[in-house]
Order: sequence, then C-alpha cells, then structure tokens
Amino acid sequence: MSTQPDETRPAVVTPTRVVVAACLVAPFVALLWVGSYARIDPTLAGIPFFYWYQMLWVLISTALTVTAYVLWQRDQRSRGHRKGGAAR
Repeated sequence: MSTQPDETRPAVVTPTRVVVAACLVAPFVALLWVGSYARIDPTLAGIPFFYWYQMLWVLISTALTVTAYVLWQRDQRSRGHRKGGAAR
C-alpha cells in the first residue's frame, strides 16, 4: 500500500472522470460552434432560433454541471477522499 500523500498521487483516468469532463466540455463546444445555430428559423413563440438555442443551453449547462458535480463527489468518496484529508 502506498504511503504517498494525496497531492503526489498520480492522476487516474476512470470512466466516471471521462463523463465528468464530457459534461463540462459539451456546452463550450455547442456554443462556440456558432455556425451550427446562426440562423433565424425555426422560431419558437416568435423568438429566432439563434436566441432560444442559447437560452436552452443555459438549462442544459446547469443540468450537465450538476451531473458532473454529483459524479465527481461520488468518485472522490469511492477513492477515500474526505474533507480534512481523513477517510471515515
């Protein structure tokens, strides 16, 4: 068993961490790719697509960030990390 402190422990890529990264990167990719939504049609209640698409991503980004946070917390608990550095 390793006695290295948490700060020097090598990073481990797990499927959970990949999902967390994808949740956090998706909004950036979707909104920085302006060519995919730079149009007027289809409108939603008279609001051009350009605007309601971005507003929809506010809600999607919130859900993805919460998902990433919950998964990250679960991953940290499963690895034995606790506040204050002590495992319960």
